[in-house]
Formats: sequence, structure tokens, C-alpha cells
Amino acid sequence: MSEKYHLIGIKGSGMSALAHILYDMGYEVQGSDIEETLFTQIGLEAKGMKLYPFGHSHIDPDMTVIIGNAFKDDHVEVVLAKEVGATCIRYHDFLGSLAGNFTSIAISGTHGKTTTTGLLSHVLRLNHKTSFLIGDGTGQGVKSSEYFVFEACEYQRHFLAYHPDYAIITNIEHDHPDYFKDIDDVLDAFNTFVSQCKKKVIACGDDVEVKKLKDTDKIMTYGFEPTNHVVATNVIKSSAGTTFDVLINGEFYHTFHTPFFGDHMILNSLAVISICYLEGLNQETIESDLCSFEGVKRRFAQKNYRDQIIIDDYAHHPTEIAATLKAVRQKYPDRDLVAVFQPHTFTRTAAFIDEFAQSLNLADYIYLTEIFGSAREESGAVNIQTLIDKCHSGHLITKETVNQLEQYPTAVIVFMGAGDIKKYEDAYTTLTPSI
Repeated sequence: MSEKYHLIGIKGSGMSALAHILYDMGYEVQGSDIEETLFTQIGLEAKGMKLYPFGHSHIDPDMTVIIGNAFKDDHVEVVLAKEVGATCIRYHDFLGSLAGNFTSIAISGTHGKTTTTGLLSHVLRLNHKTSFLIGDGTGQGVKSSEYFVFEACEYQRHFLAYHPDYAIITNIEHDHPDYFKDIDDVLDAFNTFVSQCKKKVIACGDDVEVKKLKDTDKIMTYGFEPTNHVVATNVIKSSAGTTFDVLINGEFYHTFHTPFFGDHMILNSLAVISICYLEGLNQETIESDLCSFEGVKRRFAQKNYRDQIIIDDYAHHPTEIAATLKAVRQKYPDRDLVAVFQPHTFTRTAAFIDEFAQSLNLADYIYLTEIFGSAREESGAVNIQTLIDKCHSGHLITKETVNQLEQYPTAVIVFMGAGDIKKYEDAYTTLTPSI
């Protein structure tokens, strides 16, 4: 590996996590990005990494330049790197080569990747030397690691750069409609990914599309359905958490008492338990380590504001929204539930507009921001009013009108989205100091 790295798009969630890994392993790391302050840069700057605005970087010929997947070859930084003769490599290609140095575990799936990656890396690193890359911008590198746990995104088939020892597939749905033609196109990508896994694929066997995967001898399934290899049964839910028994290959394995909420967290836990079982970790140790997990950034992150509960969540697909709102209902069954959602990309909003409305309608009151575009698309045919009209209680909200939320004095307010929805939350919680 090179001794010096420059990361183009270093503030991105995956790129910032990779920067932490390389820095922790003893390499010189710098990078470039937009000048706007993003939450990921706090940790980078705390370690003394130099961050340059795009077009003003100091790139040397002896550096390896890692290019974020959002940037094309004609980007000013990519052009600059090639002009000075630096070695250039795409993010997913570099990550694939890095993973080959360890027992690698790639976490994939349409939803739940980040939380499952965080949960698995937490349990493993309490018991073994483990490096990890989480999609919330968190990463840690240890040269002598036994394991490397990392998030593997299917977008543009980037995860086909990886040949992991183990893989987790949390679910398979049609997402990224700007790239994937349909669900069959998505399934084709996952089938190829499965074929590249060296040891075992841990996949949610309750998922309709997962059941269509071809290389079944390589797949160990988990879920609630009794036909799975790893099964959660005797589930007890309360406002304090969730308890469930786990059966492996039809035999009782252990009863897990967890502080988690929602069926999706049981499934995420089963994926982690399956890997730990294959790697020989003790049941009681797994349970204890699961219980000490404090979550990842922007996934069901909670705080108190006056007498309200504020939750910040990355949910930006209908399935994720439904899972988040159901988890809130379990934890806070007696409170009003207010959803504040920012749709992410015009193509996704248009493709799933009816499903978005159905998921959002699980809330008592619904507020929607304007659609957040992306580097790939800044406008589209759909507009936010179409989605508002499909919701049972839909209202438009802006950063200037967030005070509307004050009319629900004891509610749980869930801010959801993959764009800059956090700015709406911040605008609301800074109206007046919390009491």
C-alpha cells in the first residue's frame, strides 16, 4: 500500500470512514470536498487530516488518490490528480483490495446495511482485533486485524468489486431506479455477488427476492419463518426492548434479551448472531455485546426537546420508513407520532410514491419537505404536492415554518431522510432552548 493518500470526496460517509481506517493504520491521509460543513468532517479534522476545497488540493505524484464514486473522470480533482501523475483508483476498487488482507465480512442489502455493519463490528471488536467501515462515516483500522467488516452497496454494481469471505444480505428490493431497470436487474447483481463470496452468505430467508437467489448451498438463511436455518421465535416486545429465542438448524441455541425495537432489529441481530455462531463466539458473550451496542449515526438517534422526543433517522425508502415508525410505536405506544420526511431524489420519489404514502400513513401527523435532489439529478417530473395529497394528513414544511411542530407538546417527532433533513431538526430544536 502507498504511504500517502488523497481522498476525493473525503466528507462522504464511506470515504470518511475509509480515511479513518487508513489514518489509524499509520498512513498519511488528506482529502478534498465541498466547502460546506458536514458532520463527517469533525472526526477527520480532530485527527489533523488536511481537507481542501475542490480545485485547491495539493496532490503529489507519490500519492494514491482514491476517487469517490460520485465523481466522474472530468471532475477538477480527478483531472488534477492525473495531471501530476498520481496513482488513481476508485473507492470500491480500493476497498475490495483492502478487504483481501483480512477475514472479510461484507454487509449488503437494500436496507439495514449500516445498522447491521455497526452491530456486527461492535460485537466482533469486543472479542477480536477488527477493522470496520460503516456507512455513517465511522471507521477504524488496525493493521493486525483478524476481521474486516464493511458495508457493501449494490448501487451501480459497485459491490461486485468485493470477494469477501462472508457476506450478509439483509433484503433485496428495487431501489436506485436511476440505475437498476427493475427487480430482476437488482436480483441479477445480487446473484453475482453471492457467487463471489468465498465461504458463506448469511441472508434473510423471509425476504421474497432473497428466496430467488440461485447458489442455495452457499446460503445460510435467517428470519422468523421456521424453514430458515436460524430462526427467531417466542418473541416478546415491550417498551423496554425485545426478547426472543433463537433456533439454529432446528435446535434451541439461546434466549436473547435486547434493548432493540422493531422486527427489523431482530432480523439484524439474527444476521450478526449467525456470523458469530459460525466463528465460534459464545452465546452469552454475543448477547452481552449486543446489549451494549449504542447504535450508529442517524439511525434511530434520540434526544429530548422540552416534553417531546426527537428521533433522527436515515430512512429514505418506504420499507425503511415503515420499519422506523413501527419501532417508535413499540417504544412509545402512548405518544402521538409525527413524521417529518424529506424525499431523496426525484426518480426514487416518482417510482415509489404510493409506497411512500402508505408507509408515512403509519404516523398520526405527516410533514413533508421539498424533494432533495442529488449530484446525479437536480430536478424531475414529480413534485412534493403529489405525495402530500396521497397522505392522510400531509403538510408542507420548511425550515422557516418548523414551529408548526410545537402544537404536539408530548409527541415523538421523527425526522427522516438521506439529504439535509438534519437542518430542519436543528432549525426546530434551536427555536428556544430545551427546558
